[in-house]
Amino acid sequence: FFEGNRIDAFREMICSETAEEREAALAKILPEQQGDFEKLYEALEGNPVTIRFLDPPLHEFVPTEEEDIKKLADAQGKTVEQIKAIIDSLHEFNPMMGHRGCRLAVTYPEIAKMQTTAVIRAAINVKKAHPDWAVKPEIMIPLVGDIKELKYVKKFVVETADAEIAAAGSDLQYEVGTMIEIPRAALTADDIAKEADFFCFGTNDLTQMTYGFSRDDAGKFLDAYYDAKIFENDPFAKLDQVGVGKLMKMAIELGKPVNPKLHVGICGEHGGDPSSVEFCNSIGLDYVSCSPFRVPIARLAAAQAAIAQKNA
Repeated sequence: FFEGNRIDAFREMICSETAEEREAALAKILPEQQGDFEKLYEALEGNPVTIRFLDPPLHEFVPTEEEDIKKLADAQGKTVEQIKAIIDSLHEFNPMMGHRGCRLAVTYPEIAKMQTTAVIRAAINVKKAHPDWAVKPEIMIPLVGDIKELKYVKKFVVETADAEIAAAGSDLQYEVGTMIEIPRAALTADDIAKEADFFCFGTNDLTQMTYGFSRDDAGKFLDAYYDAKIFENDPFAKLDQVGVGKLMKMAIELGKPVNPKLHVGICGEHGGDPSSVEFCNSIGLDYVSCSPFRVPIARLAAAQAAIAQKNA
């Protein structure tokens, strides 16, 4: 959202005061998003693609420089003071536990509708160009903690996707799943699995919320924990198999009997740590996702875990 003109349109969306204003701004972003997703499908050549919907808190996108604030005010037909008041209203004391993830789509369903439209139109176009590819979008709704949140947002996704597919006369298939990042989601995974085609454990946030540690601030005190032998490893680098791992295992054991087709993975830095990959394999995860530079290590660790399991 930060590249080119799209940040301007996104800021217009954030500073809109009506659904109509938001939709007008989102209409400017739609072709950009669609183009991104088309390139993504082309690059993956028919391999599975999971697209996480908008997750960060909105304050991360607002301008901070006077010049940018003035530009946004002019574009919106508002005063600089009005824009500054909107920016101030977005301030949160604990933004990572604030107005983000699926909460954005609950508040502004038009965001989820726009992203769904972009995902589906891109998939239809690429499928037409490459009929031999198995293009099947996986739409991931982040930060769900209650089945009602997932049902509410999923309704807009499904209605939008089905309308786009019907209008194009396509037979495109898609899935809607969720990120398990909140302990409550893991504890109620049997409910959530009724509405989810897949789970993806967001282990960065799941670790934050299970420990009650801020990933951004824990560095200030973790050295003392290592010195005191309370911790041997950074729980944000090496998955806590005892606590966070237990929640993951519980979510799988609760979810799979409800939805036998449920496929499960993780997204987070832990996906590139060999011991974490081995643990993920042992509890039945289908894939790990990690930062690009960690991919070779993750692939090697996954292969070693599979060989060890086969020889056990």
